[in-house]
Amino acid sequence: MAAIRIAVAPVRSAKTNTLIIQTPEGVEFSYLLAGPVTRALAWAIDFACIATLVAVLGSLCRWVGLLNLDFAMAILGLGYFAISFGYGMVLEWYWRGQTVGKKMLRLRVIDVQGLRLQFSQIALRNLLRIVDSLPFLYLVGGMACLFNRRTQRLGDFAANTVVVWNPKSVEPNLEQIMAGKFNSFREYPHLEARLRQ
Repeated sequence: MAAIRIAVAPVRSAKTNTLIIQTPEGVEFSYLLAGPVTRALAWAIDFACIATLVAVLGSLCRWVGLLNLDFAMAILGLGYFAISFGYGMVLEWYWRGQTVGKKMLRLRVIDVQGLRLQFSQIALRNLLRIVDSLPFLYLVGGMACLFNRRTQRLGDFAANTVVVWNPKSVEPNLEQIMAGKFNSFREYPHLEARLRQ
């Protein structure tokens, strides 16, 4: 069954660090865009996670290397590729635009128009990390973030995504609502019984 996509128009905001999305019904949503420094810190955390997974794979391949060194090197090479690209793809898909680093710094990848991320967008933005990381230390991606109004790297351009700050939601204090006698029918069992009918 084909997914239904609703067109929404991103609106240019007066602030450069805010993305405002307006729905056809006239409802506006605003998102604070993540800056290059925050994104770099999130990637540093993700890089540490990837390095840990590769180190674990390397120690496992050391045991395989006792039997056949070439086979162990092939497993290590393929495993490094799968971990470095699969890490971002899998986590951003299952955690709806977040990796470990993004979760810790409360960042989230979203579609530019506010729609749900498609797996093709996630795959494209993660595969283009190769280009963004050229020539070293994400120089191309970092320069693209600095000179772009939405702080998008090349992978974000191609996938039509942005990284936004995902503020912690405040839960309402239910004790204030439920504590009063006017909000409870416990003292009036006959009214409670009528309402249950």
